[in-house]
Amino acid sequence: MRVHRIPLQVQENTISNKVDLTLLNPLIEKYKGKKGNLIPLLQGVQATYGYIPRKAFELLAAETGLTLSDMYGVATFYAQFRLSPVGKHIIKVCHGTACHVQGADSISAALKEALRINDGETTPDKFFTLETVACLGCCSLAPVMMIDEETYGKLTGSSAVKIIKDIKIKETQEKESRS
Repeated sequence: MRVHRIPLQVQENTISNKVDLTLLNPLIEKYKGKKGNLIPLLQGVQATYGYIPRKAFELLAAETGLTLSDMYGVATFYAQFRLSPVGKHIIKVCHGTACHVQGADSISAALKEALRINDGETTPDKFFTLETVACLGCCSLAPVMMIDEETYGKLTGSSAVKIIKDIKIKETQEKESRS
């Protein structure tokens, strides 16, 4: 997966200014001054916003004494952390050996075409983010994808596309029924 960097000025103007940093006060209070607090703090920030905004790094540095370089080093080392917003639903397509042999490439290709995005990108409506992963640990169901916490196995390109279309339709109908 190739990471596309957002120029800093654009990132600060379009993303970080919308972040309510007061949401982090309970998290900072819980972990401030505790040994080994770096990863739990980053996990808490990501749980709050869905990613770790630059302004949150700055606040954590100011409030906890952690350095920006240490936090950024950890956040970029571990794949669990995100530095930019993702879609409401994260689609992970397994490309481990079993899935690869069973046609994971065709699933990824079909999803890229249907969503009109590439690996690592988010749809313009911020509904889906598509990711390739090394292994989901469901080899007997190969080829496999996960959407959020739900696993789908024995897929074809068309069945994978049908699943994402059904999710979109279901949520659109639920939204309309609430209106």
